[in-house]
Amino acid sequence: MPFRLLSRLTHTQAVFLMVAVTLMWSIAGVVARQLESAARFEVTFWRSAFTALSLLVILPLWRSADRAAGSLEDEPGQGPWQRHWGMQPGSGAFWMSGVCWSVMFTAFMLALTFTTVANVLVIMAAGPLFTALLARFTIGQTLAPRTWAAIVVAGLGIVYMYGSQFLLAFARPDIDTRALVIGSLVALCVPIAGAINWTVMQRGKSQGRHIDLVPSVLLGGLISSLFTLPMALPFEATGRDIAWLALLGLVQLAIPCALVVVCSRALKAPEVSLLALLEVIFGILLAWLGAGEEPGAEVLIGGSLVIGALLTNELLGWRSRSVTPRLQTLDARDSRGV
Repeated sequence: MPFRLLSRLTHTQAVFLMVAVTLMWSIAGVVARQLESAARFEVTFWRSAFTALSLLVILPLWRSADRAAGSLEDEPGQGPWQRHWGMQPGSGAFWMSGVCWSVMFTAFMLALTFTTVANVLVIMAAGPLFTALLARFTIGQTLAPRTWAAIVVAGLGIVYMYGSQFLLAFARPDIDTRALVIGSLVALCVPIAGAINWTVMQRGKSQGRHIDLVPSVLLGGLISSLFTLPMALPFEATGRDIAWLALLGLVQLAIPCALVVVCSRALKAPEVSLLALLEVIFGILLAWLGAGEEPGAEVLIGGSLVIGALLTNELLGWRSRSVTPRLQTLDARDSRGV
């Protein structure tokens, strides 16, 4: 990976790279539908484990390139985990962020085993609104009227989408209502954990502390894989399943999580938030074309309300948020768990 070239991205290059990032995020649903025998927790274990393994290789290379370019300086007394992987064992925010990443990694894949890709992605798309609410009540950030309106409209969209599905499920005994409820509740953990993650980072930023998010992604992968390992045994995945999950660990999480940080250096917060919404569109489209998972009318209508509310909120706030700290650009991805 040409890390030095990535450190000098133009605005146009960053836009195209961010589109590529959302495309990589969106492959999780269609790939999950290709698995043959891997059970729920085994799916999560292998994806998280391969994410951690990938970052164990990527992070030292990236940090070495930054060190050579003069953008990273080592502090005295650093151990190998700090120097090569950027771990911050003495930072509470680092550990909290890692735990949040682990929840997102685990909940996302589990949710996909209970309900449709479209359902999971629409719930995750509301993540920035969860973040806005949490930041309002925990660190006192003011919400603009447009954001309150977006929260109401997006909420109505989610209520309509799931209300319609529940009514249909109750009317048709062949539909598994239990799986729909469990999948929805598990998927809800993703934007909630993402909102906590971003709020922790924003709080540290307001106190003048620099927080490097990427090593926390590695920590999240390690925690998720260790947590799910006992429940993943005995392993039932075929070699083909493991190959698919290795692809997810590297291409759907490790690489895009690193690249989104690079993109945030050249793009403003609203730009990244808007571009990140492409994950929902790409994800539903890929699941439809690649796995035959056609979204129902209630998903399309409810999802359109959610995406429309988010899109309008970001467009209206483009100028007012032009000076927002770029750390905020991570809120959209944090809310997806990918």
